[in-house]
Amino acid sequence: MDTDSHPSGAGQPAGPAAPGGPDAPGGPSVAGGLGGPGVAGGLGGPGAPGAPSDPGLHEAMLAPDPVAQFSGWLAEAAAAGLPEPNAMVLSTVTGSGRPRARSVLLKSHGHDGFVFYTNRTSAKAQDLSGNPWASLLFPWYALRRQVIIQGAVSPLSEDESEPYFHSRPHGSQLGAWASRQSSVIGSRAVLDERYARLEQRWPEDTVVPMPSFWGGYRLRHDVVEFWQGRANRLHDRLRYRRQGTHWVVERLAP
Repeated sequence: MDTDSHPSGAGQPAGPAAPGGPDAPGGPSVAGGLGGPGVAGGLGGPGAPGAPSDPGLHEAMLAPDPVAQFSGWLAEAAAAGLPEPNAMVLSTVTGSGRPRARSVLLKSHGHDGFVFYTNRTSAKAQDLSGNPWASLLFPWYALRRQVIIQGAVSPLSEDESEPYFHSRPHGSQLGAWASRQSSVIGSRAVLDERYARLEQRWPEDTVVPMPSFWGGYRLRHDVVEFWQGRANRLHDRLRYRRQGTHWVVERLAP
């Protein structure tokens, strides 16, 4: 996971990082952790302390478009003190048809899509180069909420990626150079030695160029589902589906 504790880049903010920052070892827990004992009954149970007992999600409550609805839910997840509210599970498919999933951080979002950054030699980038269709899942367990977003992913240009790269902490910029993500390395020492050499090459307060093998990706959403846990496993699922230039809202059986 891209673990910068830096706020979102340009466009609609993706939400603040958790107190203590994901760069720090370990992070704050919420209600016993994700799916832990503090979330009574799990994702579909009666909810975390302080959460509404059975709030429900009704069509009349929805914003006109999924981005506005998502922005509201993301803000509520951040306000509730959830760790990494902008963390999402990115699922891709390999060339041989095998699914793969991993956690990444949403860095910005808007009507043109949802943006994250990664090493372009990574497994996720390799998958997306062969099959651009992907899914994002935001698992806000303590609020008994999920958002599932589907669409095609395309890489951002170098000009689009550079502003965010240079906004990252100095150590994270060096880390992007040190690691060819998903490649096999002999030991942790190999990684540490690379990083030490890069510290000498680009000490603090020097400009670190963005690697050619690193950059952003944008998922252009065409399906967005908002899932609200309810009693008796009769959850509310409302899905926005793109139809031309409009959005159709459909209720799905739980």
